[in-house]
Order: sequence, then structure tokens, then C-alpha cells
Amino acid sequence: MTEINKADLANTDTIIQVLLVDDQPIIAEGIRRMLENEKDIALHYCEEPAKAIDTAIDVNATVILQDLIMPDVDGMTLVRFYKANHSTKDIPVIVLSSKEDPTIKSDAFSYGASDYLVKLPDQIELIARIRAHAKNYIMQTERDAAFFALREMKKQLEMSNRKLQKLSMLDGLTGIANRRHFDETIETELKKARQTGAPLSLLLIDIDYFKPYNDTYGHQGGDDCLIQVAKSLAQACHSPDDLAARYGGEEFIALLPDTTEKNALIIADRLHQSIASLNIEHSGSDIAAHVTVSLGISTMTHDQQLTAEDLIEHADKALYHAKENGRNQSVLYSELDE
Repeated sequence: MTEINKADLANTDTIIQVLLVDDQPIIAEGIRRMLENEKDIALHYCEEPAKAIDTAIDVNATVILQDLIMPDVDGMTLVRFYKANHSTKDIPVIVLSSKEDPTIKSDAFSYGASDYLVKLPDQIELIARIRAHAKNYIMQTERDAAFFALREMKKQLEMSNRKLQKLSMLDGLTGIANRRHFDETIETELKKARQTGAPLSLLLIDIDYFKPYNDTYGHQGGDDCLIQVAKSLAQACHSPDDLAARYGGEEFIALLPDTTEKNALIIADRLHQSIASLNIEHSGSDIAAHVTVSLGISTMTHDQQLTAEDLIEHADKALYHAKENGRNQSVLYSELDE
């Protein structure tokens, strides 16, 4: 069953679609004559009560004129059916009764009727009631359509903002976290580690002889190398809480919450193996025929109160020793003789 598209109705310029539901054609003819000169009102007639709801949906009814006394289904029941149907529940229903009876009138309003007229009503009164109810209904559908459009715009804006926020946290070349996101995350993780006493480890990674690599294979080759190393680093950091980031140039960094020095070294070894398995040719390297990396590892334990600068500085010193000692290796800051 097709529903009335209220957004479309609100945008049409606007013929009032009146549906008359009455089993007496003579009544329909009388109503037709009353409305025939009203250019903004179109009359639709439904003689069979069983087809009333489908007809209301098909013609996009703006107002329903509903007879109370009909065979098979009485008008009161139909009013309840309109109000129970999602597509017709808001359409104003003007009940047409053969007599002015306060009890019947009260029942009609209790079932959901919007108005009550004794048939055949005065022409001027009928047209005025139709226009008044139609105006309210159209205004309501316009408000609903505007609210729906506003809600959809808000959803789209929120979605766009989330995408922009996510993009602002990623390195444009490699797709892993950028320096800004790392700087924000390390402060959060340091605070957690201080509160819980859990260890926090950091890996600082440098691609060995990257300048000669760029000179030999060009900037496109260098970009491809960075992308593959970043992917290997992200895979090595397999815990959901780990963060792999591009730190700058050919340097990468990994933040490993709740990770001991021993386990950080295991992750570093895993990274060495992963990059070696890529077998990226590097004829400009003095230590291997393929791309390699050097790593510095630092860890904050429960009895330390390090800052982000401290942790990075320690990893940087360990990385310096890894380079000085021949590259393609990992060095723990705790093992340095300073």
C-alpha cells in the first residue's frame, strides 16, 4: 500500500483534494455542485467504504468528508480506521450526519473527527470548513516536511563532520594516524597509565638510508615505500588500543598502552620481520639489499611519572644508538649506559 508523500504535498501549489465517502450518489452530486466553481478544490468520490482508505491515499486527500450511516461499515468505524492508519491519521475528517445529535457529535469527536456537519450543509459553511481544515493540514505537512528536511540535513552535517574529524587525524599519504592525533593520544594514555599503574611503551622507527632511497627510486618510489612500511607498522600493532602514526618524514611512532618493555620488543621484532618480508629493493643501503628500519624503545613503568616529552626523548636516544650501532635493529632505552 502506497503512503501519502507529505513532503510532495507540502511542495505542491496547492489544490485541496477533498474525498467524499458516502454511499448515496445524490449526496455526492449535491456536494459536487457546491464545490464545482471552487478552482482550488478538487472533489473525489468513494461510494464503497471498504475502498475509502486506499482512495484517500491514492488521491493524496487533504480533507475527508465522511458519511456516518452506510451499509457494511459505519462512519464511526471508518473514522477510527483513518486514525489508525499511518498514511491517513493526520488527514482532517469532517463527519456528515443526517441529524444534529449531541451524543453522536460527541462520539464522532472522541473517535478522532475534526468537524461535524449536518448534511446537506450550507454551501458557504461547507467551503469555509473545508478550507480551514485544509489550511491547517497543509501547514502541518509543511512543518513536518521542513522538520524532516532539517533533521536529514543535521544527520548529513554530523556525518560530514565525523568524516572530516577522522580525516584530520590521519596522515594524508600513509592513511595511519598523523602527528597531531598522536600528540593528543599520548597525553590521554599517559594519564590512564598514571592512574592504573599499567606500563606504557613507545616505539620510534626510522627507515634506514631513506634519503638515498629517494635519490635512487624517486619521490614516487619513496612514497610507495612509506605506505608499505606504515601498513606493516599498523599490522604489527594488532591491539585495538595500540596507535601507529607517522611522526614526520621517514619517521614513524607507535604507542602501546598496557605493554611491557619485553612485549614492546616482541612487537618491534615482528615489525622487522614484516618489513624484511616485503623485500623492497634498496640498492642505496649500506646494510641490506632491501629496505630496513631502526627502532628505539622506551617504556614507562608503574614507579615512574614520565611526561610525553620524556618518553619520546628516551625512545629517540635509543633510536640514535640503534643507528650508531649499525641500523636494522631495535634498542631499549633501559639498556643504554648514559
